[in-house]
Amino acid sequence: MKTRILTTALLVLGSFAVCLAAITGLNGKWTGSVKITPEDDIALVYNFKVDGDKLTGTVQSPDGNDLPITDGVLTGNDLTFNVKVGKLVVMHTGKYYGDSVVVAADVAGKSLRATLKRDK
Repeated sequence: MKTRILTTALLVLGSFAVCLAAITGLNGKWTGSVKITPEDDIALVYNFKVDGDKLTGTVQSPDGNDLPITDGVLTGNDLTFNVKVGKLVVMHTGKYYGDSVVVAADVAGKSLRATLKRDK
């Protein structure tokens, strides 16, 4: 009986440690690109900061300005956040995979999706 309780407790603690490692692993600079037209790619730079289930940070605009991430939430490996570009608020959704982050956004009716890699 004691072995069963100890095993269960270790599994729960191990699962918590894995989740915590995943959450803190999202912190930092992530880069990628998104294809706007068949000829044009735009470089993407996201700087994520995680505090519990709250996600903040910045997104670098094509002109080099840092735009703040707002309303960011991290649930497990799923993330949602907004970025205000001028008067337009762009809602992002995404998923953290450890070595990559896939983000999707709808900008002026066009769905954009990108895979980000940790910047080295």
